Amino acid sequence: MSLWEYVQDRWSLLSFQSYQHLSLVVQSLLIATVVALALACLAYRSQRVSELALSVSSVGLTLPSFALFGILIAFIPNGIVISVAALAFYGTLPILRNAVVGLSRVDPGLVESARGMGMSRTATLVRLEIPLAWPVIVTGVRISAQMLMGIAAIAAYASGPGLGSFIFSGLSRIGGANATNSAWAGTLAIVVLAIGLDLVLNLLGRLTTSRGIRV
Repeated sequence: MSLWEYVQDRWSLLSFQSYQHLSLVVQSLLIATVVALALACLAYRSQRVSELALSVSSVGLTLPSFALFGILIAFIPNGIVISVAALAFYGTLPILRNAVVGLSRVDPGLVESARGMGMSRTATLVRLEIPLAWPVIVTGVRISAQMLMGIAAIAAYASGPGLGSFIFSGLSRIGGANATNSAWAGTLAIVVLAIGLDLVLNLLGRLTTSRGIRV
């Protein structure tokens, strides 16, 4: 059976698991974005705290995803909860790094001018600093999304949802009937989803970036 025939024969299951995979990534990405922005807003005004946040984000990305899933399995019985927790953790790191860098690079003169006009610290952050840093933050979100698409495949190791089951099933039956087709179908579907999500995030980034600072 060719790969095309295999995909046609299992299109219903492949479509459903693609939806699960995308849903898992998007939900985890939303959580990661909120957490990363909150941490960045707390950290960026202090150079020492900013450096700590950047160091933690760098070190965190070196933790093997298989190891993290294995650790979480010992404490959390639910595969979906494990998957969201692991992906949110990894997703937070690139966004946090970019958010801290973006907010730190906002011209202090503009901030002082805003404060001199009577704007509160919170208003300055929301109306000036975050919009100016937004293109850099969106880049972090896009990087995170692409990374999570791949890591989400490993969720199948913890009985999580998504296309990882196709890949793991194929790899566990190498040499058997349709084993290669199963692995290829899952892998190619993830690539297609990753490209589609990146295009959507790129469009959203352009639509939510102020025209005056849009590149």
